[in-house]
Amino acid sequence: MNADTIRSQHDLALAAHLMQAPEVIAINKKIAQAEAQGVNGVRRRLLSTSVRLSPAMAPSLTRIAKDCIAKLGVDLPVELYAYSSPHFNAACVKPEEGRLFIMFSSSLLDSFDEEELRFVMGHELGHFIYGHHDIPVGHLLKGGAPISPDLALKLTSWSRFAEISADRAGAFCTQNLHAVARSLFKLSSGVTSSVVRFNLGDFLKQMDDMKLEDGAPGVGAPMEDWFMTHPFSPLRVKALQLFHHSQHMIPMGVNVETLELGVEGIMALMEPSYLESKTDASLAMRHLLFAGCLLVANANGDISKEEIVIFEQFFGQYKYKENFNLEKLREELPKRVDQVVKYNALPKRMQVLRDLCVMAKAENKAHHAEIVVLREIAHRLEVPAFFIEQLLNENPELD
Repeated sequence: MNADTIRSQHDLALAAHLMQAPEVIAINKKIAQAEAQGVNGVRRRLLSTSVRLSPAMAPSLTRIAKDCIAKLGVDLPVELYAYSSPHFNAACVKPEEGRLFIMFSSSLLDSFDEEELRFVMGHELGHFIYGHHDIPVGHLLKGGAPISPDLALKLTSWSRFAEISADRAGAFCTQNLHAVARSLFKLSSGVTSSVVRFNLGDFLKQMDDMKLEDGAPGVGAPMEDWFMTHPFSPLRVKALQLFHHSQHMIPMGVNVETLELGVEGIMALMEPSYLESKTDASLAMRHLLFAGCLLVANANGDISKEEIVIFEQFFGQYKYKENFNLEKLREELPKRVDQVVKYNALPKRMQVLRDLCVMAKAENKAHHAEIVVLREIAHRLEVPAFFIEQLLNENPELD
């Protein structure tokens, strides 16, 4: 299998967009000029601060590297390094003079078994094969020149999906979901002692509890999450669980489109809420949600108490009124949808549909008339119809 086929489509799309950003172009030009003058000297710095691991010194790690290189189709010689640190960490350093460098902290090498190291190795190689070094997110977010909040949000969102792509590369190398989950548990908790016994189900339940803590439907993650460049570990494991059950890993698995939609829903927990943002794009989404909620709720000719509760959770400052002009909202629906399409990419449009499905399920089951309205809105938003079915039939239990 070509490793490019398993890359997150959200990573790919966001990366293409960011590569055209003037700030990214400018910093890459600056980095290229420094490299041309021999300023960086990555290998020299590694040789002076770390230990290069030869095949004789680290035969099992070398074997793992060769296996991952072959599976992922890496076309550069790879040098492995170890450095002293009490923290679990690994990094793939941007290639220099035709060599690729992968660094491991001493504590990680001491505490991870071979299958866990295989995931880490594949993950780091994934950053290289997907060209993630081409967007120097660290320079942009932590450099001297400030960037706009909008660009910062785009960079951190892309970085999270880049981690999803790298995780898939690691999972593809291991073919062992439990080993992958153990790796992420160790990386996030720092625990390797036998006093704590890893349990995949309990670890993933943390994601469900995270959803519950978010409160009312449609309310996004706290602001500090918006600028996290790595997705929260249980979210990564859940995304990898979907990947493990996809056509990428098993012949009869779920198709790629369903996989990407599922991952988008998981990652939305760390994205800012359009109900709170003041951009034109978010305003258009709120206008559609306002009309859509009322039209879905009234699809059967009557708006129930349960539906009013959901409406007021979304729009508490606009308490429900019986004299809302539903006829006018119906007439304006195409225009409101057009504004959403104009300003928002597909994943954002899906967020509105996700929240409209919350309204449809206000009485525990969506009625046929409500589904008809949802399908119409989905069609106008250019979102596949099966996304509606997926949301309405979503099983909250972990498999």
